[in-house]
Amino acid sequence: MIHELRVLHCVPGRLPALLRRFETDTLRLFEKHGIKQLGFWTVAIGESNNDLLLILQWESLAERERKFGAFLQDPEWLEARRKSEEDGPVEASISNTMLVPTAFSMVH
Repeated sequence: MIHELRVLHCVPGRLPALLRRFETDTLRLFEKHGIKQLGFWTVAIGESNNDLLLILQWESLAERERKFGAFLQDPEWLEARRKSEEDGPVEASISNTMLVPTAFSMVH
């Protein structure tokens, strides 16, 4: 099992637009493509309150490549992203980290 930590660093003031896109479009499209999420978080105390953190769960890197690649090319996703950026870019950058649980982790 592999977990992907994605941190979407938003353009200042654009986090509400990103959250709206996830609520109205992205989650539905994740389901459509069989992408499993473990949760989403915003930052209450930390370096930046303009970040959205999420953890996705994959059986393998091959599964991630196949499913996330199909999601990124989905015309519905491309249109949802375009619409959410009508007032300007939403993400300034995205950080990805692939996590592998240790033998003593509660998550396997």
